[in-house]
Amino acid sequence: MHSRFHSQEFALKPLQQVLAQCGSELDAVQTLKRLIGQGLDRLPRPGSGATLLRWQALAAVARHDLALAKLYEGHTDALAILAEFGMAQLSDDSIWGVWAAESPQGRAWLRWDSESAQHRLEGDKFWCSGAAAVTHGLLTAWVEGESQPQLVSVEMNQPGISIDASAWQAVGMAGSTSVDLHFTCAVARPVGRPGQYLSRAGFWHGGAGIAACWFGGAQGIADALHRSVADDRSREQGPNDFKRAACGRVDLELRTTAALLREVAAWIDAHPSANETARERAHVQAQAQAQALRARLAAEACARRVLEEAGRALGATPFCRDAKFARAAADLPVFIRQSHGDRDFAALGNHWAASETDAWTL
Repeated sequence: MHSRFHSQEFALKPLQQVLAQCGSELDAVQTLKRLIGQGLDRLPRPGSGATLLRWQALAAVARHDLALAKLYEGHTDALAILAEFGMAQLSDDSIWGVWAAESPQGRAWLRWDSESAQHRLEGDKFWCSGAAAVTHGLLTAWVEGESQPQLVSVEMNQPGISIDASAWQAVGMAGSTSVDLHFTCAVARPVGRPGQYLSRAGFWHGGAGIAACWFGGAQGIADALHRSVADDRSREQGPNDFKRAACGRVDLELRTTAALLREVAAWIDAHPSANETARERAHVQAQAQAQALRARLAAEACARRVLEEAGRALGATPFCRDAKFARAAADLPVFIRQSHGDRDFAALGNHWAASETDAWTL
């Protein structure tokens, strides 16, 4: 793995500076390539002792552009997964995606081809964000007779993979371009064992990171409200009471959610791996799932509340005359639908019901 893949060598400020320099003249893929080219994709791994720094980077990218954040989060998640499995990426300029969604419309199947002495993929994979732009992908596939999916890596530039973007009609998150993939005897490389991708220590650690993206998206919306208040003051007219109230509610929502995200990041760093017995490992995984769900559900609620408050306070103007705000306001509701909603609340409630301790005390 690239030598810069160490938490102590990553700094947030250079990332913020490059994002500011990019402005809006580059699309998400071009900006992602620039970040990779400057080594700004080498984030601390989840649980490395600098999970909060990793999330701060994800939030900064999302605050700049949510479609970019979707691609950046997938790429950096892939690097963390490869490192956890002890595998190196093929080159420093490779671009990765992670596609683990399972659809009832189709599956990708992995088989061993004895004639070529290679593993081959057949079938379909849906919801593959950025697949038309990346060089490599990590995806879940199925092996005959196995009850859990197998993680595999694929090189995208091969004749056995066809891309279908015809179903992607999104307005929000249009720049992330989630396409469908069809595999016909495509060469693939197994990563770990069947089921290991889901049972590994880093699954929920990495899954919690998407909350930082949603939080960054909420920050981007809140920025427009803050600018409006500053403009009112520069014109020597203070914001009206309604706008002040919206600012107060947004401030409280962002600060409350940030506090929870910091708490979850600290918990992840305190539980970096699961080297215990099988029973202890299952307990740690259950705890990690609960922590991840809290982070994700809190960030989702924060994003919805901030978007509602800013929209009510600012009116139609930024939706119609501010291109960055309008794009973020369209992207954010789509992005947070990566949440599983009430199913995640039920899973979190089940975890709490099974707990013997009261975690709500101060």
